[in-house]
Amino acid sequence: MKRTELKELGEFGLIDHLTKAFAHKHASTIKGVGDDAAAIRYASEGPLTLVSSDMLVEGIHFDLAYTPLKHLGYKAAVVNFSDIYAMNARPKQLLVNMALSNRFSVEAMEELYAGIQLACDIYGVDLVGGDTTSSLKGLVLSLTIMGEQAADKVVYRRGAKAGDLLCVTGHLGGAYLGLQLLEREKQIFLEQPDMEPDFDGEEELVGRLLKPEARQDIIAFFEEQKLVPTAMIDISDGLSSEALHLCKQSGLGLLLEEVHVPIKEKVYRKALDFNLDPLVCAMHGGEDYELLFCIDPKDADKIKYNMDISIIGEMVPAADGIRLQTKGGKLMDLVAQGWTHH
Repeated sequence: MKRTELKELGEFGLIDHLTKAFAHKHASTIKGVGDDAAAIRYASEGPLTLVSSDMLVEGIHFDLAYTPLKHLGYKAAVVNFSDIYAMNARPKQLLVNMALSNRFSVEAMEELYAGIQLACDIYGVDLVGGDTTSSLKGLVLSLTIMGEQAADKVVYRRGAKAGDLLCVTGHLGGAYLGLQLLEREKQIFLEQPDMEPDFDGEEELVGRLLKPEARQDIIAFFEEQKLVPTAMIDISDGLSSEALHLCKQSGLGLLLEEVHVPIKEKVYRKALDFNLDPLVCAMHGGEDYELLFCIDPKDADKIKYNMDISIIGEMVPAADGIRLQTKGGKLMDLVAQGWTHH
C-alpha cells in the first residue's frame, strides 16, 4: 500500500484532501470548510452563526520555558476571536477543551484560566463550557468560538473581484521577531543558567508573540464607515500564505507591492540584527493576527484617513498570476512558507 507523507500535502492540502468527499446535508450549512469560520443559519431570519476552532500543542505552538500560563490562556482565546473578526463578525461564546499531564497543578490551571477570563472580559465573550482530559505528556488546548453577524455583512475569503484593492491592518513581522528574541534568550539561559534574560526595549516585539490582540477595532471601524470588505482573512500563517488563500478562494491573481507592506522601523532594525530579511519576516513570519482584506476601489475614500490600514496591492485576473513587485520593480512569483508537518 502506498504511503504518502503528510509533508507532501502540507496543512491546507491535507485539509482539502481529507474533506473533499464531504457534501453538505443541511440547508442550514451556509459555508463549511475553507474559511476562517463556518457559517450556519439556524433560523430563516436573523443573523448567521459563525463557528471556528483552534488547537495549541505544547512544543509545537508554545514553549512554556518562556510563555507564562496567563499569557497562554489569553492568547489561546484571542487567536480564536480573531477568526470570527476575520468574517466581519463578533465573537460571543467560547468553549475550552484541554488535555494536561500530572505535572500541572490546580494553581497552574488557575493562571491559565485567569488569562482566558481576561480575554473574555476585554472582548465581551462568554465562556460556556468545554472538556478536560488527561495527557501522557504536556499540555494541549483546543478552543471553539461562536459568533454572529447579519448574513449580508458576513465576509468570506471568496468574494474578491479583479480590480479590488488588497489592504492590511497594523504592521507585520513583529511576532516573528519576538519569537527570535525569546528563542535566543532561552538558548543563552540553557548554556548559562545564571544569566538574566535581556528584553530591555524589546517588550513590544515579545508582546506581539506572547499577548497578541484581535482587531475588533477594525470591525467597529467598518461598521462606522458602512464598509463591507469583499473578502477577508486574518494573518496567522503569514501574509504570503493568507494572500494566496484569498486568491485561491476568489479565483484571482494578485499584484502585491513590497514598498507598501507595513514594517515598523523597530521590526526592520531587529530583523537586520538577526541577519534576517525584514520583508521575509513580514511576508512569512505569521502570528501577527492582523486582518488582510479586499475592498472595492470606490470604497478607498472610506479608509484613506485610517493610519492603521495600508493598501498593499490589487487583485487581478487569475491569468496574470500571483506576484510580488519588489522595490526595484522586479516581479516575482509569490510563494507561501506556512505550516509543515515534522
